Amino acid sequence: MKFEISAKRLLLSATVVGLVCLLVLVQKPADEVRQQDPAHTAIKVEIVAAEGGYQLLRGGQPYVVKGAGIDNRNLQSLVDHGANSLRTWSVDDGAQPAEQLLDRASSLGLTVSLGLEFSSERHGFNYDDAVDVATQFEQARARVLKYRDHPALLVWIIGNELNFNSENPKVYDALNDVVKMIHALDPNHPTTTALSYFDTKALNLIGARAPDLDFVSFQLYAGLLNLPVDIAKTGYRKPYFVTEWGSVGHWEVAKTSWGAPIENTSSEKASNYLKSYQEVLQPHADQAIGNYVFLWGQKQEKTPTWYGMYLNSGEETEAIDVMHYIWNGRWPDNRSPRVSPIRLNGNVAQDNVSLEGGKRYSATLDVTDFDDDPITYRWVLRAESAAEQVGGDYEELPEVIAGLIEDPTAAEITLLTPTLAGGYRLFVYVYDGQNHAAHANIPFYVR
Repeated sequence: MKFEISAKRLLLSATVVGLVCLLVLVQKPADEVRQQDPAHTAIKVEIVAAEGGYQLLRGGQPYVVKGAGIDNRNLQSLVDHGANSLRTWSVDDGAQPAEQLLDRASSLGLTVSLGLEFSSERHGFNYDDAVDVATQFEQARARVLKYRDHPALLVWIIGNELNFNSENPKVYDALNDVVKMIHALDPNHPTTTALSYFDTKALNLIGARAPDLDFVSFQLYAGLLNLPVDIAKTGYRKPYFVTEWGSVGHWEVAKTSWGAPIENTSSEKASNYLKSYQEVLQPHADQAIGNYVFLWGQKQEKTPTWYGMYLNSGEETEAIDVMHYIWNGRWPDNRSPRVSPIRLNGNVAQDNVSLEGGKRYSATLDVTDFDDDPITYRWVLRAESAAEQVGGDYEELPEVIAGLIEDPTAAEITLLTPTLAGGYRLFVYVYDGQNHAAHANIPFYVR
């Protein structure tokens, strides 16, 4: 029975693979297979050589991407701050259906670099399994046929960080098959894939196994500042997007003696956003032909404040101010507060704050506001996250530990430390009453 099942699976695999190869190599002319929705008309996007570099054209006109990664927040806020584009990580698995997202984006004058689902090896996908690869190909083909003519579509982002914790180079063979399929069905939109960091090995594999890919995208945080050096060392001359950039990554910062990553304040993050843009993205725009800041929203990853440019309660942080300045050439009319690092028992996070359990300690920070708005505070205590997920996978947010902060709305608080030994993190949120906020946190250890 086992032999019969394997034989049937082998026959099915050979049949499906044969059909896929036939589809890729012997495509019908595009005008014969198109079933265009008359309500949707594609706008042609292309990459052209320009003054020793490259330029993105949309509808025949130069198109400068002012973008953010977003799929779960009101798109109006992007428009209000001067953006013209957004990127997603999937077609069918986002916070809202792609059709709804694209229609809404189009109505607001936004374009969409649409993430096309492509399974990763680190999540258990086996690129040696021809049947699963062929199934994924057909799923991608159906999605391309459905959305290829939407006027909001800018580019196809095929997969996200396929190189992260990946060993099987066949992923790039499968990538190239999908790229060739898209070229046959959709001549109006370029294709890319988003790589984790500047990965020379992955770039070489793409060159050898996925040569039909139109361009590559990188996702870099603190490493973005090294990108010009990396490019100079390798002689990489092709165009690229930076599809994620912003805060310094939690894997890139100093850690306490017990291993807790030390998070920057919202003000330190904002400074890094501005530096990254002014030192890398702006001066190299002839090669970095598009970029999407991360994250126009909020998520739990190591902490609930590490990557989100918004608080979960909806307030904008100083990183939004910076992007408003970048996209418009001027600061917003009302700006977010600025904060210093927290001082707990007189020490900052780099001092490896170790406290006795069941004792009282003071905590405070410095706050300034450009507009002299009245400031309010909210202090929160949580256990240090024990999540071991990587690559942005879903994490649980540690519960709030209530009742140990004497007055959590004060500028300076008294904290009663837990009696259970271990790592904790004290957060403070500072509000200006104008839908803006700042934040800081400090890890400490109870002995």
